[in-house]
Amino acid sequence: MHIVQQEIGIPKIVAKNIGDNHTLFVVSPLPNGYGMTLGNAFRRVLLSSLPGVAVTAVKMKGATHEYSAIGGVKDSVLEIMLNLKRLYVKKHSKEATVLKLDVKNKTGEVTAKDITENSDVEILNPNLVITTLDKKSELKMEIIIEKGVGYVPASERQRKNKETGLIYLDSIFSPVERVRYDVTDTRVGEMTNLDKLEIEVKTNGSMTPEDSVKFASNILKSYFELFNLDNEIIEKEFAADPEKILEKQQLENKLSKEKRIVGENAAAAEKYTPIETLQFSPRTLNALINGGIGSVEQLVKSNPNKIAELRGFGSKALDEVKEKLAKENLGFEVSDD
Repeated sequence: MHIVQQEIGIPKIVAKNIGDNHTLFVVSPLPNGYGMTLGNAFRRVLLSSLPGVAVTAVKMKGATHEYSAIGGVKDSVLEIMLNLKRLYVKKHSKEATVLKLDVKNKTGEVTAKDITENSDVEILNPNLVITTLDKKSELKMEIIIEKGVGYVPASERQRKNKETGLIYLDSIFSPVERVRYDVTDTRVGEMTNLDKLEIEVKTNGSMTPEDSVKFASNILKSYFELFNLDNEIIEKEFAADPEKILEKQQLENKLSKEKRIVGENAAAAEKYTPIETLQFSPRTLNALINGGIGSVEQLVKSNPNKIAELRGFGSKALDEVKEKLAKENLGFEVSDD
C-alpha cells in the first residue's frame, strides 16, 4: 500500500443499495490519483471479463433462418431473437443447456413463463415477452443457453457448428449492465488532496454487484501478482504494511472508546438535579438552600443529623425530606447514626 495510508488509515468501503442488483460502492480515503487508477481498472474488468449466461442459438419449427416468418406469429424470427437476447437467467453448470418452449392453441403474448422449467436454469425475468400469437396458433422452439465470457459473434459459431435448423445469435455474456465511476476530493485532518472513489454497478441479476466486484478484484490481483511472484518487498520504508496500519487503527479505536467511557462517567458524576424538583414546602426548601444544599445529589450525600441542625429546620422538616426522597426511591447515603 501507499505510504500515505500510514497517516490516513486503511480505506473504508461502503456499499449503498440503489435498487435491485444496483449498488454504489464508496471507497475512501485514497492517496491522490488512486481514485482514477482503481476506478478505471475496475470498470474495464467489470465490462469485459465477468462470466455470464446468454442465449447462443435457437431452433424454431417452421424457420430455417433469421429472416423467416412463422404462420400465426406476429413477430419475425429476427424480432424473436432480439427479444431472446434480453432473457436473463442464472445457470448452475458450465455445459450448454437446451430450454424448450412449446405453446399450442394460444392467443396473445408468449412470455418466458411459458418456457419449460429446467433444474439447471433459473429464469430471472419470467415476464419477458418473446412474441405474440394470433388466434389458436402454436410456437415450438429450442433455446440453447450457455455460460461464457465477453462477446461471441454468431458468425464465429456458424464456422464451428453446421447443425441444420440452428440459428445462431450474437452473444453478450457479461452480467453487468452498467458501470460508472466518479472521483471527488476528500480530506483527513489537514490533508485535503485525497481521493474518494464511487463505483456504481448494475447487473442483470445472474451475478450480484457485490460478487461482480469481488470477481473483478480477484482477476486484477492475479495479473498484478505476476510482476512479483516471489513477494519481494522493494524499498520497505516507502511501502505501508496493511496489517500494521490495521493494528494501529484498532488500538486508536480502543483508546478512543475508553476515553469516551471515562467522559460519560465524569458527566454522570457531575450530574446536578435542582432540589426544587422534590417539591418541598417553602420553609423546608429555604432551610436547605440557606444551608448550602441546592441539588438532590448533595441532599442524599448529606448527614441527616447535620441537616437537622440547620437554621429553621426541625424534626418535621427532616421527616418531610425522608418522605420526598422515598417517593423517588432515594434515601440518605449517610446513616442517621
